[in-house]
Amino acid sequence: MKDWLRKNPHVRTIRVAAADLNGQARGKRIPARFADKVVKDGTRFPFSILNLDIWGEDIDDSPLVFDQGDQDGVLKPTERGFMPMPWLEAPSALLPIWMFRENGQPYDGDPRHALNAVVQRYKARGLTPVVAMELEFFLIDDSGKTMQVPASPRSGKRRKAAETLSIRALDAFDTFFTDLYDACEAMDIPADTTTSETGLGQFEVNLMHCDDPLRAADDAWLFKMLVKGLARRHGFAASFMAKPYAEYSGSGLHTHFSVVDEKGENIFDSGGPKGTAQLRHAVAGCLEAMHDSTLLFAPHMNSYDRLVPDKHAPTAISWGYENRTAAIRIPAGNPAARRIEHRVAGGDVNPYLMLTAILGAALSGLEDGKEPPPAVAGNAYAMDLPQIPATWDAAIDAFEHSDTVYRFLPKELIHNFVQTKRQELHYINELSPEERIELYLDTV
Repeated sequence: MKDWLRKNPHVRTIRVAAADLNGQARGKRIPARFADKVVKDGTRFPFSILNLDIWGEDIDDSPLVFDQGDQDGVLKPTERGFMPMPWLEAPSALLPIWMFRENGQPYDGDPRHALNAVVQRYKARGLTPVVAMELEFFLIDDSGKTMQVPASPRSGKRRKAAETLSIRALDAFDTFFTDLYDACEAMDIPADTTTSETGLGQFEVNLMHCDDPLRAADDAWLFKMLVKGLARRHGFAASFMAKPYAEYSGSGLHTHFSVVDEKGENIFDSGGPKGTAQLRHAVAGCLEAMHDSTLLFAPHMNSYDRLVPDKHAPTAISWGYENRTAAIRIPAGNPAARRIEHRVAGGDVNPYLMLTAILGAALSGLEDGKEPPPAVAGNAYAMDLPQIPATWDAAIDAFEHSDTVYRFLPKELIHNFVQTKRQELHYINELSPEERIELYLDTV
């Protein structure tokens, strides 16, 4: 890590940052000449900082604050190391960190540690998840009273219509996407294909598959930070909020995953289109946990505006082969690449908690060996199937009282997340719809 700074002497400041429960970057700015101390000793801030609400406020009655004296945790660099921050004007570097207790034990309220615990359980079975993500977001001109698609830097015109898989839409913002791909390369984020989507000014970028789930979640977290920061440099906003426009489809964060054994062979590959019994067991685990863990896939009030029928987001707890109306899709293609696509999460999630829920549920399914219900064929919206919670408060209740989520999340994190969401639910009811959009636009 020290070598990176020595090879980049132009870097003047660093940011050390960890992801809180909402996926917000919390940390400090430090002059680059003091970076060696951070690398060696880490830094410190209160445990409660990873348990702030969406406004950045303490959680009322949280035991982390006054009951425990607002004690410090120790934050140490992750294996990611330093990387540039191309969205800032001054040469700067970001150092991702995660939280530990004074005795060196991982802090259970840190979402990255929750994911690592699930990954270690896979490793104990000789298994490795391979993960890829598809992140949708909107480019938005929020300079006026009404949000709208930004004017094209090329033509100066606004295309106020859906531009599904439109090359013209991509070319209209070619300067932004060129800078984005250059920045991804500099930060070692594996950005692959970009497409324009069905929403107004909506795009999707795919991140390549990775056999390190922690790194995959890092990539998604860093990518969201990068896109939002870089868009502001280009004079508009980028937002991963689930549903900025009522009349258009929202933004998802679809996750594809397979599992390989110690020989590097995909345990979902049967040599044919249907996959193995282990694939079905993993699907069964995901379906069984889906209702109670919806809060991790849809963590905000606006999230539930996306989860409505016939708007390209799942509402039924279901699975199917090559079926995008189902919550879980098994894509067609080469059997060696047989995988599960989990389609519930919105773009507004914390990637660490989302991936913990998906991989943790799949592992529970592999451990239990249960069979899923029959795969659906046709329009899942029109079928009589178990449903994902339709409201934020229902999802909070299901998460809080679940027996399922304790199989892959520590009790402290569950308690902290419930307190966070209940506080947000209380205070957000005081806001107008316009104020809610303004809140979510830049934060999530």
